[in-house]
Amino acid sequence: MPAAPTFAKPAPNTADVGLVGLAVMGANLALNMADHGFKVAVYNRTAAVTEKFIADNPPAVIGPGGALIPAADLKDFVASINRPRRIVILVKAGPGTDAVIDGLAPLLEKGDCIIDGGNAEWTDTVRREKSLGERGLLFVGSGVSGGEAGARFGPSLMPGGTREAWELIMPVWTRIAAKVDPKTGRQYLDAARGRPVAAPGAVPCTTYIGPGGAGHYVKMVHNGIEYGDMQLICEAYHFLREVLALDVGAIAAIFAEWNKGDLDSFLIEITADILKQRDPVTGKPFVDVVLDAAGQKGTGKWTINSALDLGVPAATMAEAVFARNISAQKEERVAASRVLHGPKVGEHSHSVGSGEYNWVEAVRDALYCSKICSYAQGFALMQAASRANEWKLNLGEIASIFRGGCIIRARFLQKITEAYARRADLPNLLLDEYFAQTIDRAQQHWRGVVARAAVQGVPVPAFASALSYFDSYRSSRLPANLLQAQRDYFGSHTYERSDQPRGRFFHLDWLDPNRPQIDA
Repeated sequence: MPAAPTFAKPAPNTADVGLVGLAVMGANLALNMADHGFKVAVYNRTAAVTEKFIADNPPAVIGPGGALIPAADLKDFVASINRPRRIVILVKAGPGTDAVIDGLAPLLEKGDCIIDGGNAEWTDTVRREKSLGERGLLFVGSGVSGGEAGARFGPSLMPGGTREAWELIMPVWTRIAAKVDPKTGRQYLDAARGRPVAAPGAVPCTTYIGPGGAGHYVKMVHNGIEYGDMQLICEAYHFLREVLALDVGAIAAIFAEWNKGDLDSFLIEITADILKQRDPVTGKPFVDVVLDAAGQKGTGKWTINSALDLGVPAATMAEAVFARNISAQKEERVAASRVLHGPKVGEHSHSVGSGEYNWVEAVRDALYCSKICSYAQGFALMQAASRANEWKLNLGEIASIFRGGCIIRARFLQKITEAYARRADLPNLLLDEYFAQTIDRAQQHWRGVVARAAVQGVPVPAFASALSYFDSYRSSRLPANLLQAQRDYFGSHTYERSDQPRGRFFHLDWLDPNRPQIDA
């Protein structure tokens, strides 16, 4: 028999909000809520985890008015929360979430609300909301981004569900979310244990996203964009190291400098910090002892699957997923490296205008242009999903809540927020004046980097796919005319004519021996 917990049974109706799941994200979000003055009921399936959490976080370290109220029993946990109840679930997505919901639902009353803050697949969120709605319960699927530090001191929060559910959780979500300056979009980073951000006029990084699975869908696309950002940064690092032969310390300094300009972002900042790190065991650059085999948890794949379903080109994010896949084939790549050979060292290495460029500046421009295209793909995907599901997503507001708290937070997102403020129905970010002019100024550097990488045999799949996306999007005519002719030839799939209105389809009788042909 497990030992009885050291904490007492909670009094009924004493908590403002409840939280189930005290792993890293759940524990930190509970402390965030308590710091903001909420009395938080906490429950974990293993009571010893709850016991340790309470022991590690005594009342003295909690912000004014806040409290942690532990419960060893799910029934006592639910009873301790004021109605209408707001209960946050932060457990492993999938069956674990369903199990917690199944345990909670019979204990709840009409009008109570469950908030799933895990990385749920958005279609699961739709299913759960429907099922709980039939029982008179509210359900919110909310993206929570920012990792451990974000959950503790201010995440970006992306809630989806009914307006009624949003109104119920809004007082909590707006207080615990990251805060940014309304004019610059810069995040306030002065929160500390027991002392949340206090900045009058600051804008919280949360908003009502839309009905049903909209919140988790936007979080999914956020993660797809994150995949793209990370891969693009890695390709910039790889080019600097393999093509320009810079050492790790020099590259760390370059990234630190880039973080002072347009590329200012959380991911650039941590990249500079990582590259400065020495391995405590060998003394080598830390990055050199980390195995080059990347993992993933599925949200990037979900994003690409959705893009395929909706017919939205998202090649840069797809290449980021595929880059992780091929990196995972470590042993096979090592074997292949002994058989397959690229260009000889130095061969043609300066044949792509190397004397014309400051190559470090060129890589910076290539990274920024590629980033613009990657985000253009992500926002176009959200726009398409909004139309398909009748969500009416506000892309400007979504960009604004990405400015702080989340992994992709960056100065650049202020420019996206402003782009949608100028034109709410903007079909693609590339058509905004700022982004169009930025790429126009920097594209020669971008092309030079992609070309030189190809000549020297250094893979830059995300850089190259972003450039191809840009060139395809700006082309008034693509070779799909030949492709459609091929489809009509072998499968009678028909084609539209360039000299006829859209929507009219034709077929050529390819078996007719007398059909007119061009003389070879």
